[in-house]
Amino acid sequence: MNEITLFLNNLDLNWNAVEIIAVLASIIYVILAAKQNIWCWLFAIISITLYIYICSTAKLFAETILQVFYLFMSAYGYYNWKKDKGQVKVSQWSVKKNLSFIFIGAVITFFMGFYLSTYTSAKMPIIDSFTTVFSIIATYMVAKKILENWLYWIIIDVVSIYIYINRDLHLTSLLFLLYTIIAIFGYFTWIMNIKKNA
Repeated sequence: MNEITLFLNNLDLNWNAVEIIAVLASIIYVILAAKQNIWCWLFAIISITLYIYICSTAKLFAETILQVFYLFMSAYGYYNWKKDKGQVKVSQWSVKKNLSFIFIGAVITFFMGFYLSTYTSAKMPIIDSFTTVFSIIATYMVAKKILENWLYWIIIDVVSIYIYINRDLHLTSLLFLLYTIIAIFGYFTWIMNIKKNA
């Protein structure tokens, strides 16, 4: 038992109650979203509120802005799913539309990263900007039930693992590892939904 305690202490995981609650709520959110359960948005609001505090404390300013956006998108997602009694059908974007959004996202990432690196004390401004911009796009896609959102999330989540390890938020980095796995599950679940409704 002493060896396990020593090992955990040496990891310096820096876990705290706020981060633990945020992580648990986030996990529930993503699992429910993958299952197309409307209550995912309630758990999103809980986790987002906590992550606004966490990210601002860690000086991840672009990520903090992203969390505020998530808060509004959670309300929109709930409204969008509720108005059709949860029966919003999963759809797909064309390759052209995806490439257009990727190009626009890359341009915005560059300018946001430049601004943050020049005018703020933000840590990892380009990478932080990348996850912020593309998370905005992917969140909109979730609210609209666009299949490819899960592919965007897989990439965003892998990059986020690196960011949070770098900022000493190890529990959150484990969360994003789990997100990656759930995103893969969500992608194939939504594909089956498309085939079922074809």
